Amino acid sequence: MRTRVGIVGAGPAGLLLSLLLAEHGIDSVIVETRSRAAIEETIRAGVLEHGTVETLRQYGVGDRALAEGARHDGIELRFGGQGHRIDFANLVGRSVWLYPQHDVLKDLIAARLAAGADIRFECGDVALRDVTSDRPVIAFTEADGTAVELECDVVAGCDGSAGISRHTIPDAARTDYFRTYPFGWFGVLVEAPPSAPELIYAHSERGFALVSTRTPTVQRLYFQCDPDEDAAAWSDDRIWAELQARVAGDGFSLAEGPIFQRGVIPMRSYVCEPMRYGRLFLAGDAAHTVPPTGAKGLNLAVADVLVLARALDSYYATGSTALLDSYSDVASRRVWRAQHFSWWMTSMLHTDPAGSAFDVRRQLGELESVTGSTAGSTYLAEAYTGWPVEF
Repeated sequence: MRTRVGIVGAGPAGLLLSLLLAEHGIDSVIVETRSRAAIEETIRAGVLEHGTVETLRQYGVGDRALAEGARHDGIELRFGGQGHRIDFANLVGRSVWLYPQHDVLKDLIAARLAAGADIRFECGDVALRDVTSDRPVIAFTEADGTAVELECDVVAGCDGSAGISRHTIPDAARTDYFRTYPFGWFGVLVEAPPSAPELIYAHSERGFALVSTRTPTVQRLYFQCDPDEDAAAWSDDRIWAELQARVAGDGFSLAEGPIFQRGVIPMRSYVCEPMRYGRLFLAGDAAHTVPPTGAKGLNLAVADVLVLARALDSYYATGSTALLDSYSDVASRRVWRAQHFSWWMTSMLHTDPAGSAFDVRRQLGELESVTGSTAGSTYLAEAYTGWPVEF
């Protein structure tokens, strides 16, 4: 087979890249190891930045996000038993939307298939070859056992942190920046009404907690825990007692209900540099991961793709490789800004298991500085709702 851009992975980065390329008349093929059902049924939360929503709307896949997603004009930082609202709309004139990532994927898959896009689901034995040549190859086996070699001009590695694309770059040509945090998130889905109109990020001496919402009847709640915690060992009563203790104060309490899903999420940061090797370009989680505190994962993938799509459009329109050559440097600048913001939010709100009373008091001083200062609140609002994409 032959195509211009071969895309490995039908996640947010791969699907959106395929859509943007099609808008410029550039053909592509997506190679994906999972089934369509597995992609659409893997439930993941999603906080969409202002720019992400605008991108989805601009390219015709944002109607459901706008209609069914929940627009939030701020968040609450809760510490010392009191809540402090960060007013995004007033500070920076932007908002975020709560719209699950799996619904974003459903919208993108439906739109691409309706437009006749070539998406190969359930592929096996996926491998990349000759990525430093002018004819890189994606080799794979179709679901029916047919062996395929897909020759491309360019390969976009959008297959996530566990995919093959990142590891196709030799160790000697790749620098891995990695941080593992000494805690995880214990997450639960509960049948209950919302406890608050906006997300609550809570600091307490017992550790961090996040109060989020999924639908008017289903809520998503997290609390900081040991990364090796056994979620099955916690009773519903024990979970609720821990959550209530971490957000208590000022008369506030959580609306409780049956817990129907639970699990522990590890916390880590990762960046691969460069994000380009020969004709292979990494985007999304294949190139970087962030702790979920800053809500940057999906949004970084969208920003990567906007930069990469523009570079590919320039290449096919003019023959110039200038924007492709600068892709890694341009995308990495935003990645590191997001890494800093995610680390900052995490370090400000989570209790370090090896920390001291000094560390807790320092965190409280930092939180008071952020919430008590227009400049501090504005930085948080600007970063949380998303910086403009720089090309």
